[in-house]
Amino acid sequence: MDGQQPADNGQGVAFGGAIPGADGPAFELHLPRGAPIPVLVAAPHAGRVYPPALRERMRDADYSALRLEDRHVDRLAREIAAATGAGLLVAHAPRAMLDLNRACDDVDWSMVRGGSPRPVRHSLLNRRSRSGLGLVPRRLSGLGEIWKAPLERGELEARIERIHRPYHAALGDALDRLRDRWGAALLLDLHSMPPLRPRVPGERTAEFVVGDRFGASCDPALAAQALGWLAGHERRAAHNRPYAGGYILDRHGAPARGIHAIQLEICRTTYLDAALREPSARAGAIVRLVTGLVRELGQAVAGLGRAGAQPLAAE
Repeated sequence: MDGQQPADNGQGVAFGGAIPGADGPAFELHLPRGAPIPVLVAAPHAGRVYPPALRERMRDADYSALRLEDRHVDRLAREIAAATGAGLLVAHAPRAMLDLNRACDDVDWSMVRGGSPRPVRHSLLNRRSRSGLGLVPRRLSGLGEIWKAPLERGELEARIERIHRPYHAALGDALDRLRDRWGAALLLDLHSMPPLRPRVPGERTAEFVVGDRFGASCDPALAAQALGWLAGHERRAAHNRPYAGGYILDRHGAPARGIHAIQLEICRTTYLDAALREPSARAGAIVRLVTGLVRELGQAVAGLGRAGAQPLAAE
């Protein structure tokens, strides 16, 4: 495997990238023949392939994995894609190794032996790294430092070349193919979140957060439709707060080109057990709920494509 171009197995399933230290691809991409719906469901934070050397370098691998992973969101994504005919992109590389929802320069260079190859200017581009959750996560509340020792710069560069670049190249190409087939395409970037903290005593917090970069990554009517679907099924949902989406939406959401992107955060209590480790009996209801949402959004995006990728509603 060259670590760059996904290799199609002849059945619409491609495997691409490579996980340093592990014998396996960094991600898999499913694009059903004929693209029956203009939607791609992605799970960039669900990777669970931890090379032994990576776990050995973590101060508490089990704790960090549980906190960093969008635990078993890939299982939801697979069932949703299978039920709807949507495309599917699932990361196998774990977020602890490299966060696919961060830019390549969103790095805390103080954790890299040898430092940055060029002068670093603190900016919005590396604000997350300074909080401990950059391209390579460094710190977690309740644990502190994730790693026992600094990361070698060459190893960071290898992760970027073998995981980050091929994943985003494959994602961009898949969305282009869907847009070319339908006239418009939608990325549903699927994530999970820990339970939100109530702002006031007794507040019932959101179970879902729909993020669209405050209207920049998709037609506003698509986000409104998603929120309406959730409300219509008596599910509490918020819009852009506290999660508006990140690098993936910034990079791939391009409504002017007919490519729309929404991030959907799902509270882990809605589909995992009390320990937030394994899927619970409630997971099936979440799959059915989001499957219905994908079908509704798919119809709207198809209509958008037929209309020449013009906005569904006035800006």
